[in-house]
Amino acid sequence: MANGYRIIGAEMSPYSVKVRSYFRYKAIPHVWIPRNAASQAEFEKHARMPIIPLVVTPEGTGIQDSTPIIEQIEKLHPEPSIHPAEPVTNFISTLIEEFGDEWGNKWMFHYRWARAIDQHCSAGRLARMRAPKASEEEHAALAEQVRTRMVERVWFVGSNELTASQIEEGFQDTLGMLEDHLSTRPYLFGGRPAFGDFGLWGQLYELWTDPTAGALIEGNAPHVLDWIHRMLWPRAEGVFEAWKTLAPTMMPILTKQVGRHFWTWTLANEKALAEAREEFSVTLGDKVWIQKPQKYHARSLGMLRAKYAEVADKRELDLILAAAGCLAGLRA
Repeated sequence: MANGYRIIGAEMSPYSVKVRSYFRYKAIPHVWIPRNAASQAEFEKHARMPIIPLVVTPEGTGIQDSTPIIEQIEKLHPEPSIHPAEPVTNFISTLIEEFGDEWGNKWMFHYRWARAIDQHCSAGRLARMRAPKASEEEHAALAEQVRTRMVERVWFVGSNELTASQIEEGFQDTLGMLEDHLSTRPYLFGGRPAFGDFGLWGQLYELWTDPTAGALIEGNAPHVLDWIHRMLWPRAEGVFEAWKTLAPTMMPILTKQVGRHFWTWTLANEKALAEAREEFSVTLGDKVWIQKPQKYHARSLGMLRAKYAEVADKRELDLILAAAGCLAGLRA
């Protein structure tokens, strides 16, 4: 244990691969341990919640939740930094990280379980990861159990008959804008990966590994595909860019997807939780979105507000956030 960290996760978990990519970038000694029956005892010993990834420190302390994991390790290993020095770019990176974790996950989960081809592919992979030595008959039975259970959970991310087309249109729209943005730089914020890269990449990597979304990425977005591959073993290839050079292709993403869809949904979700509603609806763009409230997101929204409050001079940042539709609610 004293020689490094232990990451208990899964290849099909966007949050697990996000943390692994970060550890690789930092060149922090670690061991990747698949979450299965063989690692269950260690997981139960250190985990407080039934979620992955779990990082066990060299001192034997368990850390969970991908964003707090990265933030805690970043304090111990600050170089090379994943946070641009420019305050505006720094906060935009943090906002993109949140967008990836919370809204990008809707794309990933929906595409993984919406169609039969993706359901069977994903269920089979998950079953084999959990029971690598199972016979073909045992594997088939376990895969069907996994498929049935996961298909019934798509409501959790808001995927339903009403929202399915919105999720897919949003993903494909963002994919096109990311392709444009990444055509002139290796990472989202310039020559090295930022906080936002890790959060958004975890979801895009998983989308790429599944049949339907993977075909969309490979057929339409070669620069995004290069970025997906690059982020498996990221390295610094240059410096962070200033916001003025990022804005022409980053601002459309902020305006059309982060502000118009994610941020509007975020505030509606918070309101629904405050009112203890079982379900809520909100108009995103020109379409109605309906789902059950997501409790965890209220916590991550509070963390984002705290980071916004830490920005000393907010004048330029507020103009950008207001233009993108992301300023309302940050001061709460």
